[in-house]
Amino acid sequence: MTYCTAVLVEAGLVIIADTRTNAGLDNISTYRKLHLFQADDRMLAVATAGNLSITQGVVSLLSEGLENPETGEMETIYRSKTMFRAAQLIGRAIRRVRTVDGPALEDVDLRFDCSFLFGGQIAGGPMRLYMIYSAGNFIECSQEAPFLQIGEHKYGKPILDRAIHHGSDLYDALKIALVSMDSTMRSNLSVGLPIDIAVVRRDTITPELIHRIEVGEPYFHDLRERWSTALRAAHMAIPTPPYGKQAAAGGPTKPAG
Repeated sequence: MTYCTAVLVEAGLVIIADTRTNAGLDNISTYRKLHLFQADDRMLAVATAGNLSITQGVVSLLSEGLENPETGEMETIYRSKTMFRAAQLIGRAIRRVRTVDGPALEDVDLRFDCSFLFGGQIAGGPMRLYMIYSAGNFIECSQEAPFLQIGEHKYGKPILDRAIHHGSDLYDALKIALVSMDSTMRSNLSVGLPIDIAVVRRDTITPELIHRIEVGEPYFHDLRERWSTALRAAHMAIPTPPYGKQAAAGGPTKPAG
């Protein structure tokens, strides 16, 4: 009941997340799933999917801290020296929550379900983007596949596959990510507005854009309508398949007009 995606292009990072956590005829709740951790030397973003109690527990531990097994000191996401170490910290926080809450969830037949997108930059290091799984392990985004998704990812993936590359303009990446979100919302009612957005330009260590798209926002409404119109036009411009009875009878192989 979530869709989040993050795109890491040459110019910087785009990360977006919906806010819906429960969908029904009379029970729809929204909670922020995009969390920002800002300091003088870092700009970090975490998007969450899965069981809300689990993800909130993990995010809280990132600020409150976990003991570093190597030094014995309390480590927070604000003190991690590199993006890799910060991703490891998120993994440790997931495992800590699993240790505390996992048995109780199993007792009531609930799965320990969570995943995270983590991206940003710490001064002196590269901008990086990770996807972190419920076991606490993670993978890193690459130039060959410069985006990651969590939650209801299958509906929005095709547009990202076709349109995103490492050299994409930063705000083109945002536009395509929003089209990906719209495609997901069209096909799955468990994903919905508002949508939270963060855009961070590489080597600036500060967010260039933090924005929430609310219901009825003119730009997002226009984007949805334009995308639908473009898809209909593309469909009409493609020739009719040259198969079946119509082709055998010498019928038209492309739409009239």
